[in-house]
Amino acid sequence: MALGPRLRGDERMGYHAAKARDILNMAKKTSGAAKRGKQDNKPRMLIVEARFYEHIADALLAGASRVLDEAGASYERISVPGALEIPAAIAMAVAAAKRKPYDGVVALGCVIQGETYHFELVSNESARGLMDLAVQQQLAIGNGILTVDNEAQALARSTADNGFKRNKGASAARAALAMVALKRKLGS
Repeated sequence: MALGPRLRGDERMGYHAAKARDILNMAKKTSGAAKRGKQDNKPRMLIVEARFYEHIADALLAGASRVLDEAGASYERISVPGALEIPAAIAMAVAAAKRKPYDGVVALGCVIQGETYHFELVSNESARGLMDLAVQQQLAIGNGILTVDNEAQALARSTADNGFKRNKGASAARAALAMVALKRKLGS
């Protein structure tokens, strides 16, 4: 999906939210949801957030929530201690929600480089866990787990300035909505 015309921050956020709504509306028209008796085509989303860096988690959540609200999606939120727990929490929540499944998931967290190899383990394994879930269970997942060298980089990628333009929580929510739309369009 192209970024669209050059817009100021607030306008760009409105543009991306409108594009997400357009994608979802297109998917509603082409999906078999009506045949299955599904009355509400608004996406039901799950946000799983790691709270290890609370102030960064709050900012990522604000961006994701804004995009989901603007797209008309409903969502639930689960908090876990750190990024490594996110894939397991998603798997548990998806398994528990069989009667009323989630259409998509937004994963939010932050891993900051330290002095040990732990950074690589957490970054790689959390990303691998999300990819495994997406591929094996065909889940629409937006990955908003920051992997950065320092707190300043994390703050720059989670800020609310300029209409959440650089906020990776907002980007992850847009990606999850796009994958929901694709899944609906393909009828899976």
